[in-house]
Amino acid sequence: MTTADLYNGAFIRHNGELCQILEYQHRTPGNLRAFVQVRMRVVKSGKQLENRYRAGEDIEFVRVEFSEFQYLYKDGESLVVMDPSTFDQIYIPESLLGESLQFLKEEMLLKVAFEEDKPISAELPTFINLMVTYTEPGIKGDTATNTLKPATLETGAVIQVPLFVDQDTLIKIDTRTSAYVERVKQ
Repeated sequence: MTTADLYNGAFIRHNGELCQILEYQHRTPGNLRAFVQVRMRVVKSGKQLENRYRAGEDIEFVRVEFSEFQYLYKDGESLVVMDPSTFDQIYIPESLLGESLQFLKEEMLLKVAFEEDKPISAELPTFINLMVTYTEPGIKGDTATNTLKPATLETGAVIQVPLFVDQDTLIKIDTRTSAYVERVKQ
């Protein structure tokens, strides 16, 4: 396959490392030859790289399959997850979740990517609802500024929330940025 087959989210092998394409752009500057500027993330380390390929250059694409698994429990440095349709259990390294591991709770569905039979990445749903277990009470009437305060969630994670969020409030969180999104009606 060549640079013409690139798309966002594709997995390729670059310098022996498995990488996911984040962004690519085909450019033809003035009187120079066309090239493709690619921004990618190394799956193993999470490091971002940029590379320039000649237009039409061969690229090694990697077939990656995604499956949905339900999180059961933690076992040492691994997470035990189950396929909801076959009830097969597998172990995946907790490092695959990265920073979003702090929001993981039992029975949550994870999207796991496999290269052949080896898990290479895992991700939580983009938005999840969690209960605030502790936060300082907000000061009544202090709504003129966009002030934030720390709040501890049911998973033990601490994030910044607006002053009006109280203890025992269900909130929606963006797991990609660890940011508060909104309150959820119960």
